[in-house]
Amino acid sequence: MSQMTLFAVSLALLLTSVSSSAQQPLTPISEHVNRTAVNSASPNQAQATVGHPMTPREVLEMHGDILMARKEYPGAATVYLQILEAEPKNAEVLNKVGVAYQQIGDLDRSGRFYKRSMKADKNFASAVNNYGTVEYEKKHYGKSISLYKKAIVLRPELPTLYSNLGYAYFCNKEYPEALTSFEKALTLDPTVFDRKANGGTVVQQRSTPDPGLFYFFVAKSFAQKGDAEHTAHYLKLARDDGYAGLLTAQTDPGFAKVIKDPGVQEVLHVSPAYASNSKKTVQN
Repeated sequence: MSQMTLFAVSLALLLTSVSSSAQQPLTPISEHVNRTAVNSASPNQAQATVGHPMTPREVLEMHGDILMARKEYPGAATVYLQILEAEPKNAEVLNKVGVAYQQIGDLDRSGRFYKRSMKADKNFASAVNNYGTVEYEKKHYGKSISLYKKAIVLRPELPTLYSNLGYAYFCNKEYPEALTSFEKALTLDPTVFDRKANGGTVVQQRSTPDPGLFYFFVAKSFAQKGDAEHTAHYLKLARDDGYAGLLTAQTDPGFAKVIKDPGVQEVLHVSPAYASNSKKTVQN
């Protein structure tokens, strides 16, 4: 296919997405991966977004990014695969394909693309982290811990990496290590557990097999930071999930900084009218 033909096809695809977005607002990217999508009204505005006249290659990747933002993951993967035909060792695009496949639940294929991305660029922390999330979803927690640690060495400033490491430690029942990881994530970004986006194709883990215990654990992390408001919020989530060890917060030294806060006390003094789903408690 000639460069001119490729440009025409790519531009047509981009303008189709832009036209659709004018009628239907772009859906923010999922909790796992985040990418700023271009919502332009004209080709000139699209060009201004990237700061220079767009090449056919840039138009094509932008179209893939817009499809990702709209959660049209199979279509996004198809677009990125077209780019890989000419750039088979492009670590960033390989990673994007992996994310797209992970979003539709194809973990094996996703993992293969993450490994290709890591091979193309051994210092690409996003792919290392994302491969860790694949291992996490497969319940290979030890492997995911190793990968998250490697990603942190490469990008120690990213709070998502510490959050993911905390999840893996938590599920591996390494509670003190999990608490340390969550505290580090909160130090770097106090909104790490609240926000929907983290800017870039870095998958952020959001699921755990024991949510009640997890919410209590996050509450404790906030308590040790002295954040009473978030402590109360996550204690309430733990209570509503039926966590049986809720009242241990009254005597747990980890909650000492906030235990007298009215919001925290309100949660702890309301006798839950819910059946307890868990007998687990957080260990120090």
